[in-house]
Amino acid sequence: MPFQWPIRVYIEDTDLGGIVYYVNYLKFMERARTELLRQCGYSQQQLAQDDVLFVVTGVEGRYFKPARLDDELLVSVIVERASGVRVTFQQKIIRASDSVLLCQAKVDVACVSAERLRPQRWPAQMLERLMSNFVQQLIPEEK
Repeated sequence: MPFQWPIRVYIEDTDLGGIVYYVNYLKFMERARTELLRQCGYSQQQLAQDDVLFVVTGVEGRYFKPARLDDELLVSVIVERASGVRVTFQQKIIRASDSVLLCQAKVDVACVSAERLRPQRWPAQMLERLMSNFVQQLIPEEK
């Protein structure tokens, strides 16, 4: 089952035309991944103290429809695949009022040592929680 996080569109998220500026969708996705980890019991501060950081190593996304000022959005996250060092998340953003798909992306996230900034394996317990709770068959992609 996907993890979902609600986000409201504020004026700071929009361009002069009143629609969400494209890069802000990536910010919304980052927030949802952060909240997913928090729900699994991992705060960013605790992870850094445990010598764990996550870095985005790749994003492949598509935009379909615009979000506008004051829209409520739902950002979903599932784990598509995981290796020792890298996890690929599949994320979608829909408008809550009508469930219209606005954007989707695959986001590759690597685990690195906070101290050395070198790749390291994802913490086993964290990966187990993610894999047991937030994995499902691939979300069909829009064409």
